[in-house]
Amino acid sequence: MDIKRICRHLLMTHWQVNRAFPAAARDAIAAATSARRSAHVGQVHFAVEGALHVRALFKGQTAQQRALEVFSHLRVWDTEHNNGLLIYLLLADRAVEIVADRGAYSRVDPGEWGRICRQMEAAFKQQHYEAGVIAGIQAATQQLIQHFPAPAA
Repeated sequence: MDIKRICRHLLMTHWQVNRAFPAAARDAIAAATSARRSAHVGQVHFAVEGALHVRALFKGQTAQQRALEVFSHLRVWDTEHNNGLLIYLLLADRAVEIVADRGAYSRVDPGEWGRICRQMEAAFKQQHYEAGVIAGIQAATQQLIQHFPAPAA
């Protein structure tokens, strides 16, 4: 049991999440997920949670396990080409996970998703939350454009 992790999660507040992602940042992130949507047939979703529920925390749930739950709950897998992506941030851990549906997972090297996550985490360590998320969304979108381009009109 990691006491420091437990403390970070128990002390995380909605105020801290809103400070990291004020309304203007949330709007910019929403715009980034919509930008270039016509260039590919995939879907990119972003979700941020401040902390794990206390029960999940004491069971030792990881950011990756929670990301899979959120992926399912948001039905990101429910796309025509099985190419939905969830970029998930667990703020208390500053941990980023990308969950790719089976179509996207089969075409994109998993190391590429990991590289995007690590770049985002590096930005978060410097308190650059909005810029880190937008850069991650843009990098993920590039992968969708490359592997799932929109049909020519």
